[in-house]
Amino acid sequence: MKRPTIADIASRAGVSKVAVSYALNGQPGVSQATRARIIAIADEIGWRPNSAARALNGARANCVGLALCRPARILGVEPFFMELISGIEGVLADRSYALLLQVVTSHQQESEVYRHWWGESRIDGVFLVDLHYSDGRVTELERLGMPVVVIGHPSESGSLSAIWSDDGEAVRETVGYLLALGHRRVARVAGLPELVHTRVRDQAFTEACEGVAEHVIVHTDYTGEEGARATRRLLSSPDRPTAIVYDNDIMAVAGLSVAQEMRVEVPRDLSIVAWDDSPLAQVVRPPLTALTRDIPAYGAHAAQRLLALIAGESVPPYEDQAAILTPRGSTGPTHSG
Repeated sequence: MKRPTIADIASRAGVSKVAVSYALNGQPGVSQATRARIIAIADEIGWRPNSAARALNGARANCVGLALCRPARILGVEPFFMELISGIEGVLADRSYALLLQVVTSHQQESEVYRHWWGESRIDGVFLVDLHYSDGRVTELERLGMPVVVIGHPSESGSLSAIWSDDGEAVRETVGYLLALGHRRVARVAGLPELVHTRVRDQAFTEACEGVAEHVIVHTDYTGEEGARATRRLLSSPDRPTAIVYDNDIMAVAGLSVAQEMRVEVPRDLSIVAWDDSPLAQVVRPPLTALTRDIPAYGAHAAQRLLALIAGESVPPYEDQAAILTPRGSTGPTHSG
């Protein structure tokens, strides 16, 4: 894994390193056409003039990056990312590595951040999260050639190393449990539909319910507000579900509040299951049945693999432990018709 250097620019432009230096520093000695070509190549491969010394000697930054395309206000209350980052930080701290975190508003901005970080020698590698189908970020990171660990399914990670868990199996276990409790009208309040893991869960949920239970999926943005809104619509329908599975604990807690507001008794009239267990799911009353996994360990495993890539090791895709169902007071046999 090699950082872009002045020598790389010179090779691609067919000029000397001195000519590249003149062009990038605005000095005379090269034609305008050559200068323009050199600057275009530097931008293309992600090199930045203000990092010339570090880029030339190939020094390690002892830092890895994570850009999150989520609203900053959500991250402050999202247990999943806080626990994931805590696991990553635990491994990095032991190796005297730092984590560079930035919130972005689009995938285009995220790709630009990666390109700048890498070209400026600010990082030695990155984590890629919230994988989409045909994700353009994968192509960009492959082109840059930096060490990357994708926290997502390998089917869409291209040549990048991936770490993931079997969300489909967790969904099938949950639906089977609800069917055993007698539920025949089941809903799923899901996350963003363009995410790979959302579609995996959607498909598993539909297949598990097919022919044995009426089912509906409502997609949201993971916020408590959207989770509450979706719950009100579901509980206001003539054939309201007797069980709802939420894609995170924030939405599940919001859904529990809506049920109590609407005088729908949990779990007598409505069973609730939250994805990703956390203290938040356990302090409410009744405590929420949840799909539990060791998220800090998940982050630690991802960090171990990224550091191995940085060290030049081969890192194959790794399937981590799937979430398991932890029944609590929010689920029980249905008493609704």
